Amino acid sequence: MSDNEAMMHGADDDLSLPRATVQKIIQEMLPNEMVCAKDTVTLIIDCCVEFIHLISSQANDICEKESRKTIAPEHILGALKELGFDSYIEEVESVLKEHKVQQKEREKKSNKLNKSEFTEEELLRQQEALFAASRARF
Repeated sequence: MSDNEAMMHGADDDLSLPRATVQKIIQEMLPNEMVCAKDTVTLIIDCCVEFIHLISSQANDICEKESRKTIAPEHILGALKELGFDSYIEEVESVLKEHKVQQKEREKKSNKLNKSEFTEEELLRQQEALFAASRARF
């Protein structure tokens, strides 16, 4: 193992996924009467982190071959294919399309604020006035 790999591996020990989030995802997948042991959740988290490292490393290799400096979604799709995870590609593409739609919606909302005839301070004052009126009613 090179020094660089040792440093990267040492840093890997600090990386994880939020336990509560992983538990929530697991519970959504399991029938209501089933539970998942704590050490099983830990194992799943470790597997997920390892999978992320595997995919990102392969995507990085693809990116470097193309002399690019930023890993793009296409690099991730290529990594999945090269590593034999072809069955994931359709779902990943679907999630990517959904993400792009959500990004466009966020941009539209942001543009609405930017195109508003009111300044941000005026909008905040209006919001505070609405809150005050609402509190006064109750």
